[in-house]
Amino acid sequence: MQRQGFGGSAAIRFRTAGLVLLLLHLLLVGWLTLRPRDVLWVTAPNLEPFAGIAAALGSGPSEGLRYLGEGLLLLAPLGVLLPMAGGRLAVSSWGSLVRTVAAGALVSLGIELLQTGVPGRVVDVDSLLLNTLGVALAHAVVVPAARARLRRRPMRPGGPRTRKGAVRPGLDGGREPLPGYEESQGPTPTIPRVGIAP
Repeated sequence: MQRQGFGGSAAIRFRTAGLVLLLLHLLLVGWLTLRPRDVLWVTAPNLEPFAGIAAALGSGPSEGLRYLGEGLLLLAPLGVLLPMAGGRLAVSSWGSLVRTVAAGALVSLGIELLQTGVPGRVVDVDSLLLNTLGVALAHAVVVPAARARLRRRPMRPGGPRTRKGAVRPGLDGGREPLPGYEESQGPTPTIPRVGIAP
């Protein structure tokens, strides 16, 4: 983690928090979506994109907003928790977005496939689309700004991001260590050449 400009112990705590929150969120999602429901009848599976959204909006604005809100918000935290669990700061924004959205889509697809064996639950392709869009929106809104803010954090003398050795003048006239420089540990050992036997 040092090579990416994020302190060792801070990075470990950050990743651990991300992993714990990710696990808790996935447990909550599993509990919400994979519990059997006691219903008298269920609708047919929706395998036509946007048909479920059109039907929900046709049922009235409150039903349409509820359907859209549930679909967008269910997996949206994955857009933040997956990069947080990864703990990387120096990554491509587009690459991070693509990886996170792909992982969110796979989680949503897994949920939809598991629902085929749960009584009272049906597959809905629109849920997959909305879940994936929610992950993408959460990632795009939160992650790039959070990473930029963490990268801009000033180095603290004596903190995990500083190294012993060379210093440069600071803004207040003090001296702060140069990043990435370590004190010399002595001369490099050399091995004398040995001739080849005849």
